[in-house]
Amino acid sequence: MNAHLRRGICPGLSHPVATGDGLLVRLTPTGTTMSCEAFVALCTAARNCGNGVIEITSRGSIQIRGLTEDSVKRFAAAVAGIGVAFGEGPPVLSDPLAGLDPQEAIDVGAVAADLRRAIAAAPFAADIGPKVSIAIDGGGVLHLDAVAADVRMRTQAKGASLHLAVGGDAETATPIGAVAAEHAVEAAMRMLRVIAAGGPVARARDIVATNGAAAFCRVIADVLVDLPPPPRRAAADPLGRHALRDGRLVIGLGLAFGHAHATALEELTHSAADLGATGLRTTPGRALLVVGVTADRAERLAGIAERLGFIARAEDPRRQIVACAGAPICAAAEISTRSLAPSLAKAAVAGADVPMVHLSGCAKGCACPRSTPLTVVGIEGRCGVVVNGSARDEPLAILMPEALPSALSRCADTVRRLCVGDESAAEVLSRLDRALIMRLILGEATGA
Repeated sequence: MNAHLRRGICPGLSHPVATGDGLLVRLTPTGTTMSCEAFVALCTAARNCGNGVIEITSRGSIQIRGLTEDSVKRFAAAVAGIGVAFGEGPPVLSDPLAGLDPQEAIDVGAVAADLRRAIAAAPFAADIGPKVSIAIDGGGVLHLDAVAADVRMRTQAKGASLHLAVGGDAETATPIGAVAAEHAVEAAMRMLRVIAAGGPVARARDIVATNGAAAFCRVIADVLVDLPPPPRRAAADPLGRHALRDGRLVIGLGLAFGHAHATALEELTHSAADLGATGLRTTPGRALLVVGVTADRAERLAGIAERLGFIARAEDPRRQIVACAGAPICAAAEISTRSLAPSLAKAAVAGADVPMVHLSGCAKGCACPRSTPLTVVGIEGRCGVVVNGSARDEPLAILMPEALPSALSRCADTVRRLCVGDESAAEVLSRLDRALIMRLILGEATGA
């Protein structure tokens, strides 16, 4: 069992990880559509072999919880029998609608498949750390700007070239330059070799922080082309309706707080199939995409999804809470995040562009590494509240869990009252005196 507890191992089928509710397995989809039948079979296997809880992560991976030493072998056999391909090795992420999106400038699914094969055959593959990832963005509506990756590629010049960056999301990654599309896989492999040379814990961001980006620039200097960096884009939202090339739609549905039970997912999938859906995909943002629905059946599917507890509308307040598994599901967690999340959602600022609250069971901040207006971190059974920061930052105040909903309600009321124009919650909180925010959190003030 000790092998399961090693830090830094991604919990794939070959390396399940021990958590508070048993063994955890993470499956990384390859970007192709899973048939409704295959997805139902996956849910059935999760229910029969685990505790039935299925999670979709912020990066679009599927996590199966509650497995045992014996049942994980049965689950692996069941997955093999389903016939759905899941990625092995470093995650290679592509647009969630790759091959289906009319706005896509290049077949990123094919590029991703070529890159996976190249990595598998590379002599240095074993030296690439398990957390290293690659994102390939084809310019579709559900882009990958918010997904952090060690190596990023984004199409330019109508797909003729790809812009490369390392160590972050679209905003924080260090730009390297552009290469012609035919050199994309080779360029990515050269950059991965730089990371692998640093050993199994090396990450692109750490290499850049220590030595700058020179090593990455040098290895692809002979294939670089002179193009300006691509422009910034509006945030991608998986929820709602998205047009496909064939005139049908994809319906994006969120999993409340990132998880659902297999029985609800099975019922949703059966209903989707009855309404003509051809299959499902996962997407970054803890969401599920139902593929191939006609416009006249979309509203009916959304209604069924909402009845089953899924998020079908952008204004759903549950979208404002990002929560990890928490205690006792995660052995490292100090608070029960999933029991707190529903009550906090009722007090959040509904309809905000970004999540207002990150509920983190411990200081690792697994569910959301970036800053949020309010981050709640578990500290020995209590809740540390960080303002405009992450789970690793110093809390402004510490509360008992039962006091948290009222504290958030006071903060949310203040944000609503003081918001000017299209200000975000983070912007409102940033201009308030920290002493006032602390009194609001502690219930010693009612607002400004």
